[in-house]
Amino acid sequence: MDVNKMIKTLKEHPDYPRMGMIASHLGVVRETSLSGEKVKGIEVEIDQNVLKKIISEIKKIEGIVEVLIDTAEGYLNVGDDIMAVVVGGDTREHVFPALVDTVNRIKTEATQKKEQF
Repeated sequence: MDVNKMIKTLKEHPDYPRMGMIASHLGVVRETSLSGEKVKGIEVEIDQNVLKKIISEIKKIEGIVEVLIDTAEGYLNVGDDIMAVVVGGDTREHVFPALVDTVNRIKTEATQKKEQF
């Protein structure tokens, strides 16, 4: 998972001149659960068809030019990268909400994870 490479890909996009902003998210496995328990790692499953649907729908938002997502599946240790998301668009008023919406939708619609204690 290489956010810099993903950004480079956006800069090579034919519609890059329309972009005034690129925002990114990198999710990593943390050592404690939301309830405060010590985590050894997590098991992650991703529905790739749902990811494609999310990308397609986010790209329809006004001002959004491109959305790139990279995810890890299987068993992940604390500190491992889980998900990288890069959104390119015209202004921060469009790009930041699209990034947040993309990340939230991936977590709620496309991902199943089980923490290992």
